Amino acid sequence: MAESDIGTLIRRGIDAGDASVMREAFLCLIGGGHDSLSPEAEYELRHPDYVMEMPQSGERIRGRDAMRSMQEQFPAPPDVTVRRVTGAGTVWVLEGVNDYGGGELWSVVVILEFDGEGRILRDTRYYAKPFDPPDWRAGLVERMGE
Repeated sequence: MAESDIGTLIRRGIDAGDASVMREAFLCLIGGGHDSLSPEAEYELRHPDYVMEMPQSGERIRGRDAMRSMQEQFPAPPDVTVRRVTGAGTVWVLEGVNDYGGGELWSVVVILEFDGEGRILRDTRYYAKPFDPPDWRAGLVERMGE
């Protein structure tokens, strides 16, 4: 899908507050792994003052040029399974699982904030490696499916 089509989806999702439309836009932006947009196409969807933060690693990427450079050097983008997309107005959240291959799975939460024109202004990502729960909680919780 072309970036102009994704831009239209984003604006439609923002205007209508429609999570299904935003889910489709998220899938085009980050959900496709090797089928995702090129760094150049994503560049066009970002505001010039774009900022991406990854609080757990303490990293910040400031500017869409810096983000494009990072993407061009990224060895192998993960495939993303989207669990849920929710939000309203210009703030939307994706919950999903990143699959880096070889059994390397990470839970991910992506918070995207858009400007009034539907360009990505701020991108915050949280990553968590799955872990086994403690035994003491076994009788108190329900196990989620894989």
